[in-house]
Amino acid sequence: MSQTPERPFIPVRIAVLTVSDTRTAADDRSGDTLVERLTGAGHLLAARGIVKDDRAAIADQLRAWIAAPEVDVILSTGGTGLTGRDVTVEAHRDVYEKEIEAFGTVFTLVSMQKIGTSAVQSRATGGVAGGKYLFALPGSPGACRDAWDEILAPQLDFRHRPCNFVEIMPRLDEHLRRK
Repeated sequence: MSQTPERPFIPVRIAVLTVSDTRTAADDRSGDTLVERLTGAGHLLAARGIVKDDRAAIADQLRAWIAAPEVDVILSTGGTGLTGRDVTVEAHRDVYEKEIEAFGTVFTLVSMQKIGTSAVQSRATGGVAGGKYLFALPGSPGACRDAWDEILAPQLDFRHRPCNFVEIMPRLDEHLRRK
């Protein structure tokens, strides 16, 4: 697990969606954390938004960004817990063509090192739809930092070896092009 310096860095265009009934642009600390991390790594903020904890509204925003040519990756924060209002995971699964099951597993392993068994209360998930990657992260800045620093930053870096998400990105929608 290393970077290969002879490979170029390829910036990825990332949209950030905060799911919350209470957050605004002025106090969206988790969204701010993701924006700071992704731009600090050299990626591009393609879009940013906030939607209420409503399954249909979340799925509609995900679908709009999946259809947008200027977006490669969608990161959502919030709504991955266990309460009745936590419907982000269901909204993500409504749009996934394929789920990246190992993302949730690896996120749990990373979280266990920070918060112990409380990690079982997160339902972080990842998937692919329309040639785009989608990741649903918990709504805390710490969880967003952990997901970015430990999983997403290396996987969204073309130089990361032995493999990474960026190198297979051009093939994510090949099934759509064969029709």
